[in-house]
Amino acid sequence: MDDDALLAEQLAYYRAGAAQYDRPYAEREELRELLAAVDGLPVAGDVLELACGTGQWTPRLAARARSVTAVDAAAEVLDLARARTASASRAVRFVQADLFAWRPPRRYDTVFFAFWLSHVPPARLPGFWDTVAAALAPGGKAIFVDDGPAAAEEEVLADQPAPAALRRLDDGSRYRIVKVFHDARTLTDDLTARGWSVRIRTVAGNYIGIAEPPTADSG
Repeated sequence: MDDDALLAEQLAYYRAGAAQYDRPYAEREELRELLAAVDGLPVAGDVLELACGTGQWTPRLAARARSVTAVDAAAEVLDLARARTASASRAVRFVQADLFAWRPPRRYDTVFFAFWLSHVPPARLPGFWDTVAAALAPGGKAIFVDDGPAAAEEEVLADQPAPAALRRLDDGSRYRIVKVFHDARTLTDDLTARGWSVRIRTVAGNYIGIAEPPTADSG
């Protein structure tokens, strides 16, 4: 696909910047507010966390789950996530995998992903939602958190294979990443058109979505 090089650069950014990954959580109050909001979400049973990063969300999921399987493509952030969850009250298993190629070997009661949907190129979004649906057990829910369209700090790039932004690391290196600023209404409409049931609310300028896939009866 045309976006392969962009996705490879995105992965390189997260690998190279693993040590800087947690900085926004220390600096931005709205991110801490979002983390706290997990306690009010219907996280339950066996949880699959996609793009877990350094595990900012993983311990909070583990506190509410029977088990957590956390997946990310970058070994460097997974190392930090393992350290962060070493004392988690529930079993946490980490998997290093490309989320565009990996397929869950089983089904889960909850599929959770934070600040990942905006990194999925539009051309791959239908396949991504199909993967999420296939990963959910009957009655299961997908829960997702992401930037609203007002994330003005991003340096948006034009003429890219997919919507993209430029990110810089402390060493001066620069990387392109996929960055799609989803509008909550449009995202709701798109998922509804695909047969999903979805509710999206705004929290601290970001959004939290809870969605259920089409049932077999609904086609």
